[in-house]
Amino acid sequence: QVQLVESGGGSVQDGDSLILSCEASGRALSITAMAWFRQAPGKEREFVASIRWSGGMTYYGHAVKGRFTNTRHKVKNMMYLQMNSPNPEDAGVYYCAVDSRQNGAGYDYWGQGTQVTVTS
Repeated sequence: QVQLVESGGGSVQDGDSLILSCEASGRALSITAMAWFRQAPGKEREFVASIRWSGGMTYYGHAVKGRFTNTRHKVKNMMYLQMNSPNPEDAGVYYCAVDSRQNGAGYDYWGQGTQVTVTS
């Protein structure tokens, strides 16, 4: 079983920056990739960014590309999302997810989420 805990959410002003963290833990932890998703009220869950665990290759959703940076610390099993120049459309609950490949392809473990509010 894998546990994911997000932190760092809160209120940020339009144009400032915020860093989200996600810590993965659990027995027999196996990570192929980790990702951030977000969901705003009344909207569907949206892909934000992902990172391959071994090589560190990153992928970004169109809405955040060029503004957000996704990194990881392999030894600590941590993933970070640097949110630069957030705007009100970036507000929502941010979830981290793990693709462990223990249950087939796809993200099979999810955190509880951390709320991000952007004020103008």
